[in-house]
Amino acid sequence: MTASFDFDLFVIGGGSGGVRAARMAAQRGARVALAEVLGTEGLGGTCVNVGCIPKKLYSYAAHYAEAFEESHGFGWEGEAPTLNWTALKHNRAKEIGRLNGVYGNLLRGSGVTVFDAFARLTGANGIALSTLNEDGTPGHQEFTAKHILIATGGTPHVPHFQGREHVITSNDIFDLEPFPQRLVVVGGGYIACEFASIFNGLGAKVTQLYRGEQVLRGFDDEIRHFVAAEMIKSGVDLRLDAGVVDIRKTADGLDVVCDGGALVKADAVLYATGRVPNVEELGLQAVGVAQGAKGEVIVNERYQTNVPSIYAVGDVTNRVQLTPVALGEAMVVVDQLFGPAAGKAARGMGYEFIPTAVFTHPSIGTVGYGEADAREKFGAVTVFRSEFKALKHTLSGSSERTLMKLVVDTASDRVVGLHMVGAEAGEIVQGFAVAMKAGATKAIFDSTIGIHPTAAEEFVTMREPVKT
Repeated sequence: MTASFDFDLFVIGGGSGGVRAARMAAQRGARVALAEVLGTEGLGGTCVNVGCIPKKLYSYAAHYAEAFEESHGFGWEGEAPTLNWTALKHNRAKEIGRLNGVYGNLLRGSGVTVFDAFARLTGANGIALSTLNEDGTPGHQEFTAKHILIATGGTPHVPHFQGREHVITSNDIFDLEPFPQRLVVVGGGYIACEFASIFNGLGAKVTQLYRGEQVLRGFDDEIRHFVAAEMIKSGVDLRLDAGVVDIRKTADGLDVVCDGGALVKADAVLYATGRVPNVEELGLQAVGVAQGAKGEVIVNERYQTNVPSIYAVGDVTNRVQLTPVALGEAMVVVDQLFGPAAGKAARGMGYEFIPTAVFTHPSIGTVGYGEADAREKFGAVTVFRSEFKALKHTLSGSSERTLMKLVVDTASDRVVGLHMVGAEAGEIVQGFAVAMKAGATKAIFDSTIGIHPTAAEEFVTMREPVKT
């Protein structure tokens, strides 16, 4: 490693991508530092602190109300318990604190120097840290690094409108006090839909407002319409083509005024209208790092910016905003700069057939192309579809339905899209993503023996294509 610099790699940002890059580079023998303002969230970034992990925990919590109700069909008697919102928040915070500690131990155990500080670029190889001294006075440190990795992630975006000061974002939702009996969710992406489902399950009266014609733009159209119908059936008041023009504070909470004059009363208003790269005051312009229209750091296929010593991964590049993608990108950078692990080949990163889940109620699991996108890319496609009531609900009393869909490139017989709405959709789709990444054809699906009785077996037993 080059001794003329203070560090071989300096990572700005302690989220999933930054921590992975720092830890793995240090294990390769590099001198590594990482800067994160630990007083705000803690190590782990959005996913651990105010994203995937707490959201999934709250999703589990929200399922218990319907589970208690459904248990009567299986012979269980008695009244369901009530939600202790304070206990849920406390237990979530305790688990997140534990995870913060795990991340810190992993970094320090690998030899990474961790700074509790705000970092900004001062040059192609320069970093300045703003810290707080023990006596509370501002501190300042400067370092040099052969390579710098920007992994600062993203942050919720709230547009400017009348009453903007009264709304909260997904960063605030986990610790609301008191529990919002009336929650308005504004937005139609996966974050908006997830929190609408979660708080509906926890017992709030949820109204979801979205300007567009249908939620979850970018997903398969049939999946979008199906999950929206299921959410409405479960109790979410989903209003499409509904924009917000004003939010007013009243003695009875908040008045949300929509296009056309419709009024919705709320105790809290969650804006989930997108995220933007977290680049404020990083010093990118001063150093000359190229940025896109939303401020995102522009990188090449090696995650290198136009300043050769500076790299960027994860949400700050505003490409695929998923934690496992940031982890994969981080490993590509480490392997490029410091060589792969002993006995391993250097890693690459592919963006086709990335599986993902949306923790609505019911949940979505998806990998590959939606039907419309598949037709555009491959031409002729064959579609297989199955909709049914899951075995559990033959006794539970629930009217929830499950939808499964396969999209096949007709010419090659390769399965290029796999989509599901139903219980544990993410868990089911993960395994099929491996098969699709390997190029599995519909014939291979057909020759695979299903596990009976499961919902997952439907993916290997669909024989009749949808007539189009």
